[in-house]
Amino acid sequence: MSESEARKYRWDDVPRERLSDSLERQMITGERLMVTHIHLKRGALVPRHSHANEQVSYVLRGELRFWTGPEGEEREHGLRSGEAIVVPGHVPHRVEAVDDTLSLDIFSPPRQDWLDGTDDYLRG
Repeated sequence: MSESEARKYRWDDVPRERLSDSLERQMITGERLMVTHIHLKRGALVPRHSHANEQVSYVLRGELRFWTGPEGEEREHGLRSGEAIVVPGHVPHRVEAVDDTLSLDIFSPPRQDWLDGTDDYLRG
């Protein structure tokens, strides 16, 4: 698997080499790191999108289904409680909540569209 593909792990087994140096450091120090609680009801869909920087999604409770990669070549990743996925920057992905799910999404640097309220998903 190339470093440009998303991959799931048990949280304790996320290999630090899959994270950028800045995200690894910031996950330890909390410096300029955005951690968001995301609650998705069963059946909720997050449309296909990508981010400029990597994203780590950690499922605290429930189950998510991630599809990552270019359209027509998507890979499916099922994540349950205690599992995480590292999605590299600019990798398209979409998500479905299989059950009511609570997850943490970790971004570095913090997403400006979330900080200033211009993100369409947050505005509803």
